[in-house]
Amino acid sequence: MEHLSNIGVIRDVLSRHGFTFSKALGQNFLVNPAVCPRMAEQGGAGPGVGMLEIGAGIGVLTAELAQRADKVVCIEIDDRLLPVLDETLAGYDNIEIVHADVMQVDLPALIAEKFMGMEVAVCANLPYYITSPVIMRLLEQRLPIRSITVMVQKEAAQRLCARPGTREVGAVSIAVRYYSEPKLLFQVSRGSFLPAPDVDSAVIRLDVLPKPAVDAPPEAFFRVVRAAFSMRRKTLLNCLSGGLGIPKAEAEHLLKEAGVPSNVRAEQLQIEQFASIACRLSHAGLPERT
Repeated sequence: MEHLSNIGVIRDVLSRHGFTFSKALGQNFLVNPAVCPRMAEQGGAGPGVGMLEIGAGIGVLTAELAQRADKVVCIEIDDRLLPVLDETLAGYDNIEIVHADVMQVDLPALIAEKFMGMEVAVCANLPYYITSPVIMRLLEQRLPIRSITVMVQKEAAQRLCARPGTREVGAVSIAVRYYSEPKLLFQVSRGSFLPAPDVDSAVIRLDVLPKPAVDAPPEAFFRVVRAAFSMRRKTLLNCLSGGLGIPKAEAEHLLKEAGVPSNVRAEQLQIEQFASIACRLSHAGLPERT
């Protein structure tokens, strides 16, 4: 279907299907005609590639992906959109809509079944309320995907792509860099959506690493990262003591063994330093606090 970026066409299609936007699902459909082609191209859609999309909206990005990639599989949670997509994407024979919740579906099985060994990349306009959970689910499962290109709230994009050692960095920034190399691609104004949200957005790409960025036991690594950022105004020593549930003397010993000053804050550390602390924590065998 042509003119999917035309507001009049969109309103007509949605009206005919009796569709109303759901705040609970964070529905803001991307309608800017300049954004979706750029997302598809920078997201890696091309010959020989399969694209996994999360949330189709009315199919504006889906169509752009289908024009470039061999196959597009879209996970859509809202069954009210299925008849809308049947109409808007009727001209494409390389698109499959899977009615499911991305937080519940068996992603490894879905990718194996739908793409059958094809090189796969993820491209999506994510609802703001579930941005980090979806990204971390995609990364933590170590899926056979080469990249994740997503539209997210601008502030979330800055946080996800923040470099260690900067004030913007947080636990999710370190977690993302454990699995991938993040890059902020471009910003998108709030007027590019229907309905328009109250904030601007940005597109980021996470190039998935073949193995974690650092060599550290994952459980211990993420225990340390969560604890380190648990109280941003406190020193690393106080955060680790409180977050790990250990005496300050033990926390100080961990930091000394890792060669990390005890009076720094979490945002000052590089990912290798978190890994070093995690290795010492794992060797110490300190139980997780219940």
